[in-house]
Amino acid sequence: QVQVVESGGGLVQAGGSLRLSCAVSGSATNMQAFAWYRQTPGKQRELVALSASNGRTDYEPSVKGRFTTSWDNAKNTVYLQMTNLKPEDTAVYYCNARRLLYQSGFWGQGTQVTVSS
Repeated sequence: QVQVVESGGGLVQAGGSLRLSCAVSGSATNMQAFAWYRQTPGKQRELVALSASNGRTDYEPSVKGRFTTSWDNAKNTVYLQMTNLKPEDTAVYYCNARRLLYQSGFWGQGTQVTVSS
């Protein structure tokens, strides 16, 4: 069983920064990719970043240049560093740990990010 736990969300003013963490534990922790999604009430979950084990990350255009992913393989944890946050970044952020790059994997419970104007 694989467990995925996000953390690091919170309330921040516009222009501020947050770092989200996604920790993976349990069996088969050698994930090949991690995807970060966000969701607001009444809307579909939106892909924010897709990060592969080869170091390549693709970002949704509205966050490109502001969000950065990184991996800590020793801790089985990936991070989403978010800078210059905007009110429209407010959402619940989810991590999806994947054994295959383009195949949905294991979801965490989400972490709330709220950006005040």
